Amino acid sequence: MSAVFAARPGGPEVLEIRTVPVPQPAAGEVLIEVEAAGINRPDAKQRAGNYAPPPGVTEVLGLEVAGRIVACGPGVDEAMMGREVCALVSGGGYAQYCTAPVPQILPKPERLSWIEAAALPETTFTVWANLFDIGRLRVGERVLIHGGTSGIGTTAIQLAKACGCWVATTAGSEHKVQRAREIGADLAIDYRQEDFCQTVLDGTKGEGVHAILDLVCADYLDRNLRCLADDGRLIVVSFLGGAVGSVNFQTLAKRRQTICGSTLRPRSIADKGRLAREIETHVWPLVERGFYAPVINSVHTLENVRDAHQEMEDGQHVGKIVLAVKPSGVR
Repeated sequence: MSAVFAARPGGPEVLEIRTVPVPQPAAGEVLIEVEAAGINRPDAKQRAGNYAPPPGVTEVLGLEVAGRIVACGPGVDEAMMGREVCALVSGGGYAQYCTAPVPQILPKPERLSWIEAAALPETTFTVWANLFDIGRLRVGERVLIHGGTSGIGTTAIQLAKACGCWVATTAGSEHKVQRAREIGADLAIDYRQEDFCQTVLDGTKGEGVHAILDLVCADYLDRNLRCLADDGRLIVVSFLGGAVGSVNFQTLAKRRQTICGSTLRPRSIADKGRLAREIETHVWPLVERGFYAPVINSVHTLENVRDAHQEMEDGQHVGKIVLAVKPSGVR
């Protein structure tokens, strides 16, 4: 099969397609014939040499796929053969075939294309695990989502709105601000032109937000806490501004605020399986009813994977960038 590797740490130019054996599913796994694969920021970090796959995981890039089950490993019910699915994987998604643990598989929503289905797992798992599971977002709360036009941001805006929340978000241009509003944000802030903290406080009559989903961390830490309400939760999922910042813990304790966060890839299969079942129960009905669908920025063929990664590096995209691994994946 064809699969994408990084020949060495570097930019998009180091990506190359190699011919390698089709992987065989281990116990508790299935083999998926991949129609499409989503591209995510961790893929770019891995390519650059800053995010090594966990021990024992393939060097083939890619954390999410959509396709059909064509083989079952030991202990897996053969009735799964032929099912159309999407899956969260620890690696191997940029390929014609990919193995996936059964607990991390979700049924492909009928109303979505292969491209859309491939764009679901990574951001949906991330948002559900952090904003709703760890972050305990509840109906009617106010939430600030940084990076509102990223894959995570567009997912978080839609799911928070479906939960009946008031949503503020940040973005880096007037075009992205407008797109964030179209996706559902009640308040969209151009962080290059405005102080997001003051704008959020103004928009909430000084009360702040109950939860913040943050992709920046250090550079935003102080301002995040200032516009976070009493008893509010700051959930950190990425560190684009750096991983180290300073906190006034006296103020934090006085206002009963919480700082938390998580990464997805190192979690156990059992924990990811738990999240998958919660997503299937609570999120998939929203997909089928049209309240949530991934925002697709562009689609590239596997052969054009370098262009896809360059597009992510350029940072002008809104939503997800997806690889159509098979020609039928574009439908």
